[in-house]
Amino acid sequence: MADILITGGAGYIGSVLTPMLLERGHKVTVIDSFLYKQSSLLACCTNKNFTIVNGDCRNEELIKKHIEGKDFIFPLAALVGFPVCDKDETAAVSTNLDAVKLILRLRKKGQKIIFPCTNSGYGLGQGQTYCTEDSPIEPISLYGKTKMAAERAVLQAGDSLTFRFATLFGASPRMRTDLLVNDFTYRAVFDRSLIVFEGSFMRNYLHVRDAAGAFIFAMENFEKMKGRQYNCGLSDANLSKLELCEKIKQHIPSFLYLEAPIGTDPDKRNYLVSNERLESMGWRPQYTIDDGIEELIKAYSIIKNNIYGNV
Repeated sequence: MADILITGGAGYIGSVLTPMLLERGHKVTVIDSFLYKQSSLLACCTNKNFTIVNGDCRNEELIKKHIEGKDFIFPLAALVGFPVCDKDETAAVSTNLDAVKLILRLRKKGQKIIFPCTNSGYGLGQGQTYCTEDSPIEPISLYGKTKMAAERAVLQAGDSLTFRFATLFGASPRMRTDLLVNDFTYRAVFDRSLIVFEGSFMRNYLHVRDAAGAFIFAMENFEKMKGRQYNCGLSDANLSKLELCEKIKQHIPSFLYLEAPIGTDPDKRNYLVSNERLESMGWRPQYTIDDGIEELIKAYSIIKNNIYGNV
């Protein structure tokens, strides 16, 4: 049984990961500011191994108090995505980078860090060449720049590893409808139509439950994995936006989509990603894109409004 501190543990990933850890008998302390007024961890409150702290990950005294004695630290707290980071650049830097450096400064020897980064650091990618962990890092957004800088600091500090997560999808108790698969499926369910900008642009994808599972896999295999960064995504889901739309149409035949002949997408990411390094460690995802679309269709029978995005 491990004693774990998660900052941002009531977020999109954390709201899935925290119950999974508790089910396995771990002790979990979550620090979260509940920026989006979410109540995603209410079901965990009955668990004796669960501690919840309503606070800011940038608060040095708070972190100093709750980092004490922890075996693992998962710095999940972040302003996620380029729109919310561009909306408040100061908060983006202080949350995504400075708060991680604070943890690195305060942790004691032997405390292990597993850090969630993003494969958006690959920026425009390399055409049809797969991006590996050794590919050039060329983030095109403040979000990507802050996350890649934090990843660098975490790996340099030692006793750590990082995941460069693909674009996540799937239902979470702290739902996000602004992620690409979630957003396109939402539009297919409610609007039945979609105009796609720059439909040939490629992304890699990963179910949020597989992202959570990657943390558990890394805990169990930490000694052989530490010191490196790992792309983490579905190797059979390097898809263009139009290919994603076609996937959704297979589940919702009435869905109509059209690529705009002019105009651009403000999110310019376009890359193929290799997940071979992580797969060579023995990790495998459990959920496909199709699984996620089916799940989201059910989820959107429950929710229909815009409070579930990050902006």
